[in-house]
Amino acid sequence: MKLVPTTIRAGLLALASAAPLLAQQVQLNIPNADAAPAAAPAAAAPAETFSNEVLAESFGWFMMARLGVAELQFTPSEVAAFTRGVSLAAAGKEMEHDLGKVGQQMDDFIAQRQSAAMERAKQQNQAQATEFFAALKARPGIVETASGLCYEVVEPGQGPNPKPTDKVKINYTGMLLNGQIFDSSEQHGQPLTIGVNEAIPGWAEGIQHINKGGKIRLFIPAALAYGDASMGGIPPGSALIFEIELLEIEAGS
Repeated sequence: MKLVPTTIRAGLLALASAAPLLAQQVQLNIPNADAAPAAAPAAAAPAETFSNEVLAESFGWFMMARLGVAELQFTPSEVAAFTRGVSLAAAGKEMEHDLGKVGQQMDDFIAQRQSAAMERAKQQNQAQATEFFAALKARPGIVETASGLCYEVVEPGQGPNPKPTDKVKINYTGMLLNGQIFDSSEQHGQPLTIGVNEAIPGWAEGIQHINKGGKIRLFIPAALAYGDASMGGIPPGSALIFEIELLEIEAGS
């Protein structure tokens, strides 16, 4: 659950998980044996077979794409040097440079490129958020608070609203401004119980504007979420959207 504040900055070279491909079996049910037989399905086309070279190339592309190498914006000569290094490692050979001597400069070089990439992502996300909130505030039903949080009550509930010291049980979906889901209770297979004051500021403020049984949509500026930090699937400088159904309120002490 990505609601808890953090100061951890995720590097661009962190490996991302690949989503599994699920095969779905389709069965033909025949309730009446006397019914006319169904037409035989067309024979499936044989699976295409690829050469080892194509598979190796695809694996190389997959690994580098997942590692975010493109975000480092290597020059053509740097790409050639990087490729030489990969070739040496794939062949089980040592490189001609002493890693003990070059290692610190290599770390600094990559860190600088990562920092530049994070800054580009942050600037892009901030510009997108500025445009998004300008249009959002003109929509009927949108409420803006003094902090800059915007919210929309989708379905009113009943009874008291949660307080900062309370715990809440919720169903939720967390999204980026482009609609990409980065977390949800559905993904975890069950509702979430969390202390209101344990969450990011915008979420903690927003949940207090709905009562039990209600549904609310929160539009949280980056300053009230993770700021310039990157958090898992959340890029730096990202404004967030949460759709929340408040199931229960547990009074705090």
